[in-house]
Amino acid sequence: MKDFLAISDYSSEEIQDLLDLAVKLKKEYFKKGNKKIFKGKVLGMIFQKPSLRTRVSFDMAMRHCGGDALYLSPNEIGLGKRESIADVARVLSGYVQILMARVFDHEHVLQLAQWSEIPVINGLSDYNHPCQAMADALTVIEKFGKKSKGLNVSYVGDGNNVTTSLMHVSAQLGWNFTAATPEGYDPNPKAVQIAEEIAAKTGSRLTFLRDPHEAVKGAHVIYTDTWTSMGQEEEAAKREQVFPPYQVNAKLVSEADKDVIVMHCLPAHRNHELTDEVADGPHSVIFQQAHNRLHAQKAILARLLGAA
Repeated sequence: MKDFLAISDYSSEEIQDLLDLAVKLKKEYFKKGNKKIFKGKVLGMIFQKPSLRTRVSFDMAMRHCGGDALYLSPNEIGLGKRESIADVARVLSGYVQILMARVFDHEHVLQLAQWSEIPVINGLSDYNHPCQAMADALTVIEKFGKKSKGLNVSYVGDGNNVTTSLMHVSAQLGWNFTAATPEGYDPNPKAVQIAEEIAAKTGSRLTFLRDPHEAVKGAHVIYTDTWTSMGQEEEAAKREQVFPPYQVNAKLVSEADKDVIVMHCLPAHRNHELTDEVADGPHSVIFQQAHNRLHAQKAILARLLGAA
């Protein structure tokens, strides 16, 4: 593995290998047995978008394993504005051992990887969110077991970057993926095509619907995300009119499998896409999911740094 930019860049076996490593590293963490596998290594963290989970989980992943992390704010770099992305990548390659970038434009992280001499991790882009999907998959496996092929994963809401990576990891692991989205807010067509190619190899079934109630029938996982992502603030008023039927509430959850888990990548706009009753209820795993960012990303870092 040279970089970690998209779930679809790897085989099903490689994705499962990363998840197995994440399980192992999480066990070590809770046994207070963190090995200093990142000793002498520094992660450069480039942020165009702010984030609680991305910043803290990557920072602490490096610290727990004996390394360090360097936060680089939007004003410090001005990626592609004050200085070309190619130059930023080549300069940082001489200072740190690995990079993570959380960007608005997916092309920016692709260019960083192209010009960098060190591994690059996609911490989020407008196209996808692969680190989140790895944490999601780890959470599902903890609930349903490693041999979870045929599981039904239903996404309800905006067909955004989180949808892309969840769809791809579901296809890679042989889970059936259903998305219920309003007209005009469907998943990225290119991402769907890639998912279909993966699903043809793994036996995953992909379904795209308008009706959220139909989508959650038999669901083992219900997943939702904010109706208005960062950078879409001008669309907020319009989206507030479109998405209420896609709210994940107690009624919707009751229509799924009795052991369904409810997921959200956070931050959540409570009582919009997800009600308090569900977020804090017995089916919710949203905080376990958030904590698993730490362990899934440790595995990614370890593989890219050749440390495990």
